[in-house]
Amino acid sequence: MATGNRKVERVQTGVRIEKRILKVLKAVAERHDMGLGDLIEGIVLHSFEGRAPFGQDTLDFIAQIRTAYGLDLTAEDSHKLIEEE
Repeated sequence: MATGNRKVERVQTGVRIEKRILKVLKAVAERHDMGLGDLIEGIVLHSFEGRAPFGQDTLDFIAQIRTAYGLDLTAEDSHKLIEEE
């Protein structure tokens, strides 16, 4: 095992997420050759420490992918989302 690796216990979860957000997350994970779960863990761990999870290159990529998938939601929308009927 490489120095610095940490053993963790992972669990399967049934998280629901907005469709276009998921598409963008999958594209970012693919770009970095990592699984979706690993990407989400990284985003959360950075956020817990008040650190930005992405550099400028990735943010530029995300902006392109958001446009491609029509993701117009922003952080302002985060607690205002409701399910379509």
